[in-house]
Amino acid sequence: MKIQEAQQTVDEWIKTVGVRYFNELTNTAILTEEVGELASLMARIYGEQSFKRKSDEDSAMESLEGEMADVLFVLICLANQCGVDLETAFRKSIEKKTKRDKDRHRNNEKL
Repeated sequence: MKIQEAQQTVDEWIKTVGVRYFNELTNTAILTEEVGELASLMARIYGEQSFKRKSDEDSAMESLEGEMADVLFVLICLANQCGVDLETAFRKSIEKKTKRDKDRHRNNEKL
């Protein structure tokens, strides 16, 4: 699925199932919440924090997939609300980073 298709899919879902978009500030708070849930899971899977229950550990990778999808969904909601074409914006971001960082990382002795 292309990013534009994802934006259209989310918009259709919001209009048919979700009734309407939450306002931009609410969605920004929800995005922050979802990123926090993703960060918490990453700390347990890849970091030093332990899971509270064995059952959480067993389903961690499935949960990781779901949390990443939740972040993407809310980000797409915000893009739709703000009139941002994420496909174009992402392409511009990659071009900017490529130009800016062409030699930066290759010459970084820490890497």
